Amino acid sequence: MAEQQTATSLPPQGQDLIYALDIGTRSIIGLLATRVGDRMRVQAMETRLHTQRVMVDGQIEDISQVAAAVREVTARLEEDAGCHLERACVAAAGRALRTERGHSALEQSSPEPVGQSVIAQLEAAAVADAEETLRSGQEDPQRMLLVGYTVTRYLLDGYPMVNLLDHTGKNLEADVVATFLPGGVIDSLYAVMRQAHLEVESLTLEPIAALNAAIPAKLRLLNLCMVDIGAGTSDIAVCRDGSVVGYTMATVAGDEITEALMQAYLVDFDTAEELKAKLADGDNLEFTDVLGLPQTQTAEEVAAVVAPAADTLAEKIANEILSLNESAPSAVFLAGGGSKLPGLRERVAAALGMDPKRVAVAGNHFQNTVYSDTLELNDPAYTTPLGIAASAGLGLISDSCQVLLNGAPAKLFRSGSLTVMELLMMNGYTFTDLLGRNGKPLTVKVDGQPRVFHGDPSLPAQLRINGKDAPPTAVVHAGDHVDFIPATPGADRRMTAGELAKLLHTPSITVNGTVPGPEDFVPSGAVIVKTGRPVKPAPAEAPAPVRTAGWIGTLNGKSFSLPGKADGSPYYMMDLLEPSGIDFEHVEHPVALRLNGQPCGFQQVLKNGDLAEIVCEGETVKTQI
Repeated sequence: MAEQQTATSLPPQGQDLIYALDIGTRSIIGLLATRVGDRMRVQAMETRLHTQRVMVDGQIEDISQVAAAVREVTARLEEDAGCHLERACVAAAGRALRTERGHSALEQSSPEPVGQSVIAQLEAAAVADAEETLRSGQEDPQRMLLVGYTVTRYLLDGYPMVNLLDHTGKNLEADVVATFLPGGVIDSLYAVMRQAHLEVESLTLEPIAALNAAIPAKLRLLNLCMVDIGAGTSDIAVCRDGSVVGYTMATVAGDEITEALMQAYLVDFDTAEELKAKLADGDNLEFTDVLGLPQTQTAEEVAAVVAPAADTLAEKIANEILSLNESAPSAVFLAGGGSKLPGLRERVAAALGMDPKRVAVAGNHFQNTVYSDTLELNDPAYTTPLGIAASAGLGLISDSCQVLLNGAPAKLFRSGSLTVMELLMMNGYTFTDLLGRNGKPLTVKVDGQPRVFHGDPSLPAQLRINGKDAPPTAVVHAGDHVDFIPATPGADRRMTAGELAKLLHTPSITVNGTVPGPEDFVPSGAVIVKTGRPVKPAPAEAPAPVRTAGWIGTLNGKSFSLPGKADGSPYYMMDLLEPSGIDFEHVEHPVALRLNGQPCGFQQVLKNGDLAEIVCEGETVKTQI
């Protein structure tokens, strides 16, 4: 018999072959599928259970062990497919998702129609507020990536609104629920794929994948909820108006049921898992406890034992749904292995105050997106891997290859309209990376009078889409090349005692009651006393001849001009940041850049007669001329 072909001798993976890989807490599921019309045809599936604790609540702990398991699943599928698998589509664990609420307020100069750019600025500020709340609550701050957000409420002059667009008002507010994912989750996932010698072809979130498998796109105009009940946590996603609008999780799942069985019947984890799996059959359950004693229990007796844990699971799932959606959705789909627990569907319905007929176990709609000629796919435990395949193969996600950020594929976690600011935040940048921060001022008291010596201004960010300057509110499209250089913070103002004495025209000073050396730096907040006789300032030099203005126009509603540059180069919007009067050290609202009434970027060239606006929405701006 001919020797079996090795992986390296096999033909390469075809471009139309999707390798979907679901890396879960208890197991790894891999499947191969190809697109046939508007559905994915699954031709092979392999499952490999973890033999030891290598993952906790969906987070990879032992990268090498998980990578070895992935290689094993890959090898089995290569035998089935007769080709060498080089690329895989994966999903990041929704169990690590963090959600925070954010709020923003913006005051327009006068009641006027609300445009899309203003709404985008309002929402961006609310997301930035949520991010700040997230970071302030972390004892060990870590890099968090924005996954997405949903607006829970708009207010227009104090009145709740569904949409602000084109409505006339002055005072605008927005509340959002923003969802973040630790950067380490993505980093560990990519590390596993590198060790498994696989390229990441597409990346999505597990809740999104589950939605794409269980809920057809035509149903998403309804307010629907997907609950993927795993081993450690339950991932929750909500769709409305045709798109996914929010994510959260409940910190209870199938393990609570397993642990209840372990304690009640003195069995190990594996035995408890078997009991849980067989509970739905309704047959008598036979097993041996840790003492070696055989036991037989009816399904009804076992169901009664797990009832309190099942009630708790249903209640916490319902509470998270209500917190995210603010009311019971039109329907709920339960997925994952934990969804098969008898009576759980009815318990979730009762906790939400819904008709039990509106809570269903996922699987009935799988055939709308995936099918197989040889495999049974209706098991809700297959929701995530089927969803990964459907998401990638049917183009249901904005995958990481569609947009380049600084020359590399950007990580995108949701589809639909996406602004540059959202794209940047999804890839680890923050709101302040766009605006920058001026250097901290040196603030002192000189003979009882406050004096402020300002720090250096920040260098503004540079943002271009396909080589052209763009504002942060610009919408990103598939195939775009985004180039972004973050703002450079200005240097803090530092001054030696000698430098300060010279500025104060005094031979010497005391700092907080002591005489410093001339090279000693003066701390901010210091109390300064001038000593000795004042030094007469040197005669002022004759004023330099006034140069012809290099730019004459209007800045924030007032006439303004700048002298011509020595090299004859033009002025840019970034040159107006300092005279705009905005205190970038304490900016709390979105900064809008507009030229002649249109949004623009920092690198926009100025021409004589231009009407320039650099305003911090919601604040009164005083122009320094």
